[in-house]
Amino acid sequence: MSHDTYELKAEAREQVGKGSARAVRRNGKVPAVIYGDKQPPLAIALTYKDIYYKIHGGGFLTTIATIDVDGKKIQVLPKDFQLDPVKDFPVHVDFLRIGKDTQVNVDVPVHFINEDKSPGIKRGGVLNIVRHEVEFHCPANAIPEFITVDLTGADIGDSIHISAVKLPAGVKPVISDRDFTIATVAGSSAMKPETEVTAEVATPEAAPAAEEK
Repeated sequence: MSHDTYELKAEAREQVGKGSARAVRRNGKVPAVIYGDKQPPLAIALTYKDIYYKIHGGGFLTTIATIDVDGKKIQVLPKDFQLDPVKDFPVHVDFLRIGKDTQVNVDVPVHFINEDKSPGIKRGGVLNIVRHEVEFHCPANAIPEFITVDLTGADIGDSIHISAVKLPAGVKPVISDRDFTIATVAGSSAMKPETEVTAEVATPEAAPAAEEK
């Protein structure tokens, strides 16, 4: 898991709809809904301060939470949230109810290690990151914090594919029809092929033609 699990307190909402949601916000709370696990959706209201800091604290969509709804505890995974386009505060949150066998699709960050052990980077090459995140299908209670790409031995011109990454048990990439690229090691624009440099040094300037008399 990306972060430690946490608990939020919430109140059940009897009414739903735009009017009800606006009333919830006027009272300093954030409307939300819990759905999934073959149960009816449950409309709730969350404390604004609690959910604001969770959303902006990082790892919100990859961390399982427990929501205490009027004394009943429900395990959930945040699936989506909406922010006010101007003030950036939360206006609505969707939670997926977690059951024993719940599987989810989730974007997981990619971390790179051992850049100092990459011959290509040591020679001035540049790490070109194609995917900063990869979407995986996995058990909701086994979401990896991140995946690790080891750059040891990576030379200029090399591509690192998903098949080179060691994944935890039960974690599979959503894209399954190809061995997609996560990153490449490319030569920088400052690097000039040795043959080109040698040619420039070896070729003298043409002597000016002798003046005709």
